[in-house]
Amino acid sequence: MKRTVLAMALAAPLAAAAQAESYTIDPIHSFIYFSIDHLGVSTLHGRFNKSSGKFSIDRAGKKGALDLTIEAASVDTGDNDKGSRPRSRDEHLRSPDFFNVAEFPRLTYKATGVKFSGDNPAEVEGQLTMLGVTKPVTLKVDRWTCRDHPMSKRPMCGGNASGSVKRTDFGMKYGVPAIGDEVRLLVNFEAYKDQ
Repeated sequence: MKRTVLAMALAAPLAAAAQAESYTIDPIHSFIYFSIDHLGVSTLHGRFNKSSGKFSIDRAGKKGALDLTIEAASVDTGDNDKGSRPRSRDEHLRSPDFFNVAEFPRLTYKATGVKFSGDNPAEVEGQLTMLGVTKPVTLKVDRWTCRDHPMSKRPMCGGNASGSVKRTDFGMKYGVPAIGDEVRLLVNFEAYKDQ
């Protein structure tokens, strides 16, 4: 009897550790979109075309982790052709006025906590580092689905998350207030379970 209890006590931490599942973000189907007020007239939309990362989820323990890296130079608002202008909008966004990609080639987001609703993550609290400044940013998980990929049959999870930041909090002050300070974020992601 004592041996059974001892074996169960020793196995309990291993069983708990086995509950966490690790996933690698699929860069082909995952993008960070943003939108910002432009001159009080319209909303400008863009995205980052290159990102990578991993997350883990422990549904039983109601825990999760996320590490995301965004390549700043991949910023894309659909204006890459400068025409007769000195530079295109996307070139300007890569300059020191905005993302300063030469000095700060990456943005990173690292989760510090995950809140659950039932078995699914509902909110991710984390730290965003941009232009060398780190600030807390909370993302609301608007959609979360896990299933086997219909063609490859590999286990996957994905969804959408949203949040917002004030760019001046990170030292990005160019054009404020004509170009908005609040930047709304939408993260679309798909990830495959690590084997």
